[in-house]
Amino acid sequence: MSAATPGEAGRPGPRARTHASPDAADRTRDRTATLNQLLLAAVVFVLGVLVALGPFRGDTVMFFVGLVVVVIVTAATLVVPWNRLPYGWVAVVPAVDILAITIMQIAAPDSVLGLLWIFPTTWLAGGFGLLGLFGVIVAIAGVISVLTVQNATEVTYRTFLLPLVLIAVATTSHLNSRRSDAQRTLLAKQSQLLRSILDRTRRQEQIVTEVLDAVDFGVVRITPDGRVTVTNEAHGRLQQGMESDDPAEVAAFRDDGTTPLPPAELPLERARRGESFDGQVVWFGVEPGPRRALTTAARRLTDPDGEDAGAIVVSRDVTAELTALRARDDLVASVSHELRTPLTSILGYLDLAIEDPDTPATVRDGLDIAERNAERLLRIVADILAASSSSPSTVEASLIPQLLDIQALVRSAAADAVTRAAARAITIDVTGLEPATAWADALRLRQVVDNLVSNAIAYNKDGGTVFVGTTSDGASSWILVRDTGVGISEADRSRLFERYYKAGADRRAGTGLGLAITRDIVRAHGGELGLHSAVGVGSTFIVKLPATPPEGGTA
Repeated sequence: MSAATPGEAGRPGPRARTHASPDAADRTRDRTATLNQLLLAAVVFVLGVLVALGPFRGDTVMFFVGLVVVVIVTAATLVVPWNRLPYGWVAVVPAVDILAITIMQIAAPDSVLGLLWIFPTTWLAGGFGLLGLFGVIVAIAGVISVLTVQNATEVTYRTFLLPLVLIAVATTSHLNSRRSDAQRTLLAKQSQLLRSILDRTRRQEQIVTEVLDAVDFGVVRITPDGRVTVTNEAHGRLQQGMESDDPAEVAAFRDDGTTPLPPAELPLERARRGESFDGQVVWFGVEPGPRRALTTAARRLTDPDGEDAGAIVVSRDVTAELTALRARDDLVASVSHELRTPLTSILGYLDLAIEDPDTPATVRDGLDIAERNAERLLRIVADILAASSSSPSTVEASLIPQLLDIQALVRSAAADAVTRAAARAITIDVTGLEPATAWADALRLRQVVDNLVSNAIAYNKDGGTVFVGTTSDGASSWILVRDTGVGISEADRSRLFERYYKAGADRRAGTGLGLAITRDIVRAHGGELGLHSAVGVGSTFIVKLPATPPEGGTA
């Protein structure tokens, strides 16, 4: 058996030679020759000691001649720089070993010293390919033939047993060497493939990192167990001074900028719990110090097996936008308040002048026109005021909810609109009113109903009908306002709830704020505003509200 594995003893495969450095290949060649020869020398040395100490049936001098040859060859393997010689020169060593072992076998023909041929033959067959295997077969056949003729022994199965065993062992060594070369080549190819994949992955990672660092919104990757594994530079800038190992230390507020946000509702904490959300606005920092508003969204990720793979949290700085909106609303509110006072005074004096019996009829007609336009202007100012304070957070803060009888509230609103409807021969049908309650702010809900009924009259046909109704299932209540008017087109429907947008080809009088304000108020109550409309048939608005107080609420 060979001291080194067939892979060590054999020639390096083509792929291995391609990727291995020359110095490494040379050192391997030196080490292979030394290890194989030292193992044979050790076995021969032990045999020499046994022969010297005990009886030996053979020519002792010839035996030790062969032993000395093995020792000399071993010394040569330690001295000769095989890395400076062509690879084929290494084959001289096992060839000389075969000769030395033949001398020892001749010294004792009846011994089993021929088994030592296993060492050089496996080396030759495993390390020098088919040429080495062919050389082994020729050498063994020649040596056995010479010994058989020299000793004039009878040819029996014993004559062929040793050479057959040697050739079989050499063939096995050759096959193992070839298998080892094939495996080494395959491993080299796989290593090259993995290296290219790793390089490509690194390039892709670098590109992704550069892209993430180039954007102006923060990106955070969270693993399923809640650990943050990836962040970009923008996230670091946005969160500078606003993150802490203890979420309770973070000064965070809701979108109104004043209501403290519990640590458990911070965006990252919600994402760690597995929540997905959009547009959560959080104010960081305490006045009068620097403050920053971030809008955050979280999306859950899944792996190819459909399992939870964590989440991506994206944040964006909206401080300038919210500050500008707040400044605009403050300006509009201030101007509107300033306009209401003189308008109220003008309406009061117009009423006095109209009611004065000394006012001529022609003048009274003019005063009536002025009064109607002043009232219209006052309604516009009221709408603008409502719009400036109708963001969901502002509406929520101003709500004083209670358990309301919405049947009575809608009936009252319908009764107040009868005079305006009668001017165009429009009928208000209240037969659909059923008993229903809602958890809502009375003033705000009346504003909703007034807006919807006013729109149903304004966009109705002369002589048409406005149907109002209420109903409840115990958990939710609904308010319905339906008209028989012109209807709303698909194009108008997509923008109907935008502020200052007025639907209809003729763009009827108004500010375009009523429906936007109405939807904000309904949503602030935890409800929803729905619409069904067909051009030329009419429109139906449906308000859904909670029918009972929420858990912990007081009726």
